[in-house]
Amino acid sequence: MSSGWRRRRAGLPLVTAVVVALVTGCSPAPQPSLVPSTTTALGSPGPSTSPGRPEVHIARASWSDCGRGFQCATITVPLDYATGTGAMELSLVRLPARDPVARLGPLLVNPGGPGASGVEFVRENLEIFPNNIRRRFDLIGFDPRGVNQSSGIRCIDNLDPHDDLDPSPDTSRELRALIADAQTYAKACDRRNAEVLPHLSTDDVVRDLDSIRMSLGEEKISYLGFSYGTLIGALYADRYPDRVRAMALDGALDPSLTLAQLRTGQAKGFENELSRFLGNCARRRDCPLGRGSQVRRNFEAIMRRIENNPLRSLRTRDKRRVGPGIAWSAILGSMYSKDAWPGLEVALAFAGQGDGSIFLGVSDPYRGRKRDGTYSNMQDAYLANTCLDFKAPTDTAAFATLAKRLARSAPHFGAMAAYNDLPCAFWAAPAVRKPQRVKGVGAPPIVVVGTTADPATPMAWAKSLASQLESGVLVTHRGDGHTAYASSGCVRDLLIRYLVTGKAPRNGTVCD
Repeated sequence: MSSGWRRRRAGLPLVTAVVVALVTGCSPAPQPSLVPSTTTALGSPGPSTSPGRPEVHIARASWSDCGRGFQCATITVPLDYATGTGAMELSLVRLPARDPVARLGPLLVNPGGPGASGVEFVRENLEIFPNNIRRRFDLIGFDPRGVNQSSGIRCIDNLDPHDDLDPSPDTSRELRALIADAQTYAKACDRRNAEVLPHLSTDDVVRDLDSIRMSLGEEKISYLGFSYGTLIGALYADRYPDRVRAMALDGALDPSLTLAQLRTGQAKGFENELSRFLGNCARRRDCPLGRGSQVRRNFEAIMRRIENNPLRSLRTRDKRRVGPGIAWSAILGSMYSKDAWPGLEVALAFAGQGDGSIFLGVSDPYRGRKRDGTYSNMQDAYLANTCLDFKAPTDTAAFATLAKRLARSAPHFGAMAAYNDLPCAFWAAPAVRKPQRVKGVGAPPIVVVGTTADPATPMAWAKSLASQLESGVLVTHRGDGHTAYASSGCVRDLLIRYLVTGKAPRNGTVCD
């Protein structure tokens, strides 16, 4: 159950019905090398340092034109910041500020994930950044280490067999298949990425973010993070509070959560949003699933049919069968944005007639499957990061116990959430990040946004993060869906005003 920015409408978001668009990115520019430790990189305000760790000096980014006004660059950072050894390449894209005189510096953007491409997000979603942002800031997108055009990882090339599995096993055979698949996945990741795998945690990404700052030659950065991007931002502010000019975190993750707490919150969040989806349909005369209580009964009947007899795709030439894996990924993905609900209603109506065509169209982008049948490395990067960020049980029985517990409050999503991280039980690289509360002592006001019916990052997490941060300012969006920037003009206007002026809204502000 990844989290991130999703395309909400034709002009806007992660995944799922809102997934970050997967398109061709920039061509990399010539790669600057690491600067010797006895000097400071040209234009860099200084090295990135940590107690007991070697200083890291990053060369200035060398930008080249990559179309439509964008500039692209690739910078080199250490693979292992603890020793300063090895090398990783980070892919960046920049849209220079339109008004150099009024320029406020760089605004770095992360759309979430883990595994989503910031390069593609910025290139494909410029319409969500109004003129006031594009005039005053260099808009910067980056692919975190392991993701997309940065030094990426690849575990399994074809995920189609994985999608044939039932993510909520209710028989011993289904559970054995899920465990075997998790073992195969983990072993493949280790075999193909053994050197890199231990160095893909969010702690490493935070260090990379400061390396990007140095490569830009800036003393401070402004930052806009969505979903998982809020974890990057919060940890950065905690580690480098004096290097933050302004920071907005939308769809907040609570850095103090354990893996079980994370999945418990998401299981309940998605279950609540599914109920809201079905209730919304039941109240309308034009709902293709019926009216009133009939809607939920028809939904349950359709899903039982898919469980027992996977559907063919009657309106396409796609030979894949739509079983519970694909169907539930489409449903889960559609919970990220209320704008995706009409499409899900159509997918379910088609499924009720024995046709899984629409389910395939909805689920493929969420899972990173492209039209030619290949996959992005979004899933690989997601798991690699998650297994390092959260300590998972090594006994598969613990996942089954959690599944039973979550199923009581989240009958549709509980088991799915519990088994989501099963490959981490077999992961070769041990978890390195521990749950922690953040303070960001000395940072400027940091605006944290939560949405009351956000299924992926519940409102309680935003409240917790804002309270942890010494300068946290909470903004509440009353509504559905994951993150608020794209769906609430009120939130968007507040964040844009704050990013430009540095003046935060009143703590506790509520937006519809």
